[in-house]
Amino acid sequence: MSAKYIQLASQLKNLINQKQQKNQYEKLPGAVFQLPTEAALCQMYHVSRQTVRKALSVLEEEHLIQKRQGSGSYAVPNLHQNGGNQIAVLISSNTEYIYPRLLADFCATLQKHGFSWTVYVTENQISKEREILQFLLENQETPVRGIVSEGCKTSLPTPNDDLYQHLIQKGAALLFFRGSYSNLPKIPSIKDDNYNGGYALGTYLVSLGHRKIGGIFNTDDVQSAEQRFGLLSALRDAQLLNCDENLCGFDTHQLAALRRQQDTGFLSGFLSRQLRSVTAIVCCNDEIAYWLIKEMSCKNIRVPEDVSVVCFDCSYLSDLSAVQITHYAPEEHDLGIAAAESVINLIKGGSISLQKSPWQLVRKRSSAPPAV
Repeated sequence: MSAKYIQLASQLKNLINQKQQKNQYEKLPGAVFQLPTEAALCQMYHVSRQTVRKALSVLEEEHLIQKRQGSGSYAVPNLHQNGGNQIAVLISSNTEYIYPRLLADFCATLQKHGFSWTVYVTENQISKEREILQFLLENQETPVRGIVSEGCKTSLPTPNDDLYQHLIQKGAALLFFRGSYSNLPKIPSIKDDNYNGGYALGTYLVSLGHRKIGGIFNTDDVQSAEQRFGLLSALRDAQLLNCDENLCGFDTHQLAALRRQQDTGFLSGFLSRQLRSVTAIVCCNDEIAYWLIKEMSCKNIRVPEDVSVVCFDCSYLSDLSAVQITHYAPEEHDLGIAAAESVINLIKGGSISLQKSPWQLVRKRSSAPPAV
């Protein structure tokens, strides 16, 4: 995992991008954006002042900000805009969780090939996605050559297919990553190997001797649906399909409440209702696993002595947890690189097939055979 100051530098780049694009969107292209103070950045991102200063130094070295004595740090105007090589990136969140790593790899690859980029955050809301797509469609000053989109609530078809199609007709290369829409099947995509991951985690828990296995998945996103399908397939092959009643779901609103207010009510509810008798739980990512373990600790449920917990993804939360979490994660952090190279290939007139990033099982302390 990259150093904290590198992650923070990536987040601040996104913050500057979003602010300057907002100014452009609101017809204020010359407006100057001042970054929050060092103290405010420490509070916003929960890092030390030394981390903030090192991150700001990175931005200054890359000529993205200017430091003014006694005044603060200011973004250099027109960040990442160089005419006809603009790429739009639509993601659901720009929080610390997993996106800084993806974006750092993605943006570094684009920069190496002479492309610029702008990051747009949809918050997994279909209406915000539509607003962004409409802006990209109507923007004549810096038209995009490519769009890389995570998609919103990809477990269902999108009503924004009309705008995606219009952008393609205007010549923009379109690539989905992590998830894609069922009503846009011809659009190429790059995604994680979610089905095989779910199967691998299920098979691993069965091999430890678990027979009462539960799971927690995001009902809004197709990647979670694929993970769930993989787990169910493993349970089927182990003749444990009766465990399907222990598979729980949460949505975008519950996830937002967890992130903004540390509201773990839905996790507590799952533990009380559906997960009372399980000996192992599969989580759709290590963010959910991290909070689930904290909630279990409050209920005096020991991990892994009472219940094993495993998950997808590998962010700092896997090791920050009170019990390090067994996870299924990419062998290398290559999804961002693959997405950047693929959209560049599409822009140049090439084609790509559906790609899935290979993952591996990493065993940590959170999983063990069930208690006798």
